Amino acid sequence: MNTEMLFSYGTLQLAEVQRSTFGRELDGRPDAIVGYELDYVTITDPQVVAVSGSNRHPILRPTEAPDASVPGMVFTISSAELAAADEYEVDAYRRVSVPLRSGDQAWVYVFAE
Repeated sequence: MNTEMLFSYGTLQLAEVQRSTFGRELDGRPDAIVGYELDYVTITDPQVVAVSGSNRHPILRPTEAPDASVPGMVFTISSAELAAADEYEVDAYRRVSVPLRSGDQAWVYVFAE
């Protein structure tokens, strides 16, 4: 099975979102993304709001601040699960591959400016 690393700083860490999106709860480990800051976006997709329980979701924006980092969890998932995560995320987000503080490379959803 091909596996992918996915970093989550928001709703993909929630057990109910994982069960709805992936059909299972994920095992992860703490890590952090550097060079980004946390902001929030209002979600209008009723299915995403129903699954996450909120219309206010965190979102990452790049920053020049030298000490900027955002903590979260990194999960090892299948390519099919990564596609499911793409379906869950709304158009305000885009998926990019980034280095984490640990040195691992992972996919993460950031603000789609």
